Amino acid sequence: MSARDRILARVRAAVDGAPEAPPAARDYLTSHTPDDPAALLDLLHENLADYRALVHRTDPAGVGPLIGRLLGARGSASVLAPAGLPPEWLAHTTCVRVEDTPDATAAELDAVDSVVTGCALAIAETGTLVLDAGPDQGRRRITLVPDHHICVVRIPHQLVASVPQAMLRLDPRRPLTWISGPSATSDIELDRVEGVHGPRTLEVVLVGE
Repeated sequence: MSARDRILARVRAAVDGAPEAPPAARDYLTSHTPDDPAALLDLLHENLADYRALVHRTDPAGVGPLIGRLLGARGSASVLAPAGLPPEWLAHTTCVRVEDTPDATAAELDAVDSVVTGCALAIAETGTLVLDAGPDQGRRRITLVPDHHICVVRIPHQLVASVPQAMLRLDPRRPLTWISGPSATSDIELDRVEGVHGPRTLEVVLVGE
């Protein structure tokens, strides 16, 4: 008998005859936020900024000019954009547009200055953006390798209050990427380092109707 078998045998003996576990409680709140669209938007903005994302607000007509200014301020010469990105979002930039091809290497993606995408949802209570590889988001790798990510959120239909509400609207069969601020990690002395597992700089454009 292996060590694994002995351990499992002891576990079975310890729980033999134990009562069945009670059913999981599902009476928790699905949101802790008042049903006020303006308050929800302010909460998302506050939590995104708390995670050190750079947050901007505009209307649909202002998305293209704003993205052009952000790329210019960054000094970006190239921008990677998914095939389904609305063309007007990049109409005000002179950056060379880079296509995401299946044979693109990590080094080639790392050489791109910026990436611009949409999102599937934004969660106000956690300041989280969720991408699901939709046409305006592209494959996961294009938002993990380049150092600068501009993500556009359409308000109000892409904004939810909480994670439980988000789960009801997301397809678990899709490749979901959950982003809460720029990529960051800390060592045992709590020295924060950004850009280790994804973009060092995250800019979020909140587009109100």
